[in-house]
Amino acid sequence: MVQTPLELSVNTSQIRPGIQALQAQLVAWRRQIHQYPELAFREQLTSTFIARKLTEWGIPHQTEVATTGIVAVIQGQSASPVLAIRADMDALPIQEQNQVDYCSQHDGVMHACGHDGHTAIALGTAHYLAKHRQEIPGTVKIIFQPAEEGPGGAKPMIEAGALKNPDVDAIIGLHLWNNLSLGTVGVRSGALMAAVELFDCVIQGRGGHGAMPHQTVDAILVASQVVNALQTIVARNVDPIKAGVVTVGSFHAGHAHNVIANSADISGTIRYFDPVFDGFFSRRVEEVIAGVCQSHGATYSLDYWQLYPATINDPAMAELVRSVAETVVETEAGVVPECQTMGGEDMSFFLQEVPGCYFFLGSANPKKDLAYPHHHPRFDFDETALGMGVEMFVRCVEQYMAQS
Repeated sequence: MVQTPLELSVNTSQIRPGIQALQAQLVAWRRQIHQYPELAFREQLTSTFIARKLTEWGIPHQTEVATTGIVAVIQGQSASPVLAIRADMDALPIQEQNQVDYCSQHDGVMHACGHDGHTAIALGTAHYLAKHRQEIPGTVKIIFQPAEEGPGGAKPMIEAGALKNPDVDAIIGLHLWNNLSLGTVGVRSGALMAAVELFDCVIQGRGGHGAMPHQTVDAILVASQVVNALQTIVARNVDPIKAGVVTVGSFHAGHAHNVIANSADISGTIRYFDPVFDGFFSRRVEEVIAGVCQSHGATYSLDYWQLYPATINDPAMAELVRSVAETVVETEAGVVPECQTMGGEDMSFFLQEVPGCYFFLGSANPKKDLAYPHHHPRFDFDETALGMGVEMFVRCVEQYMAQS
């Protein structure tokens, strides 16, 4: 088995000794979690592991929040202000292909998006802050969230009171990001990640013999035209200065060479940054489908729903994270301001409730073959980023408290 090297590949002089001393533990925690990945709302082993560590360190915490979530509270010199740190902890239904000694032990389930690292970073932050709680002017709440990959654990945690008792004043979170190199931080004000909307549609035609199309309503033909027509929504209805994506990711119809399909199933996703489009795409998608179906004598059924709103950072909190990042990364070029992605995140629900900032922590290292994209069966990241993540969080806590 090939083990990912542990030597540091970037200058870590900006990481304080107390956090550098945690690096080996951060790697061990991350690898422990990586070996036993769990899907949405099933993170029992992970949450048990987290709770055991928090208990060991004397950190008060609540378990079983929104099924498997955990909320820990570290009070310093006073009860306020309260800054929250959020980390997601679920995995994906992917068979891991990495040949490492910490490979997933759960068949068909893998940490292919870095959530194991997010959890380790949050644990390291909790450990450090608990040891230095007398140096914290206020309170830090750490939220370990289930089910980010869907159907979403942030909203249920909010509904269960994760931002209450004590009431959170602001929130931060990070995503290890293999689209950025190790030693960089991506942070921007406003929309960082896109709103995610999904749809399932059944086109109902009238099947028949492939040699007698005049007796049928060809569901494949109708659905194909629907797929093409849906692309005109962004091309002709969206201001070209703004961004939007309509993707049909699934198309299923027919079962024989000489049979005209009776029905066709299509599914897809819509992404956009600007909240002005809330409700727009759902309306236009149905108008397009209805129009195409009517022109061919077909009917349809449509399920359309919003999974997550856009992830929109508060300007003041984004500036705080940016200023902290400039003290952690080696050069000014290491802070990347234009780092938007059409990927979605349910951190967005927390950001709708309180001011906050979600940022990307570069984790790719091609020299170690650690640059596969997120959700790839060989996804992995340079674990040097773990210590950098803890340093970022701790400095954000310190600066936020100093400014409050």
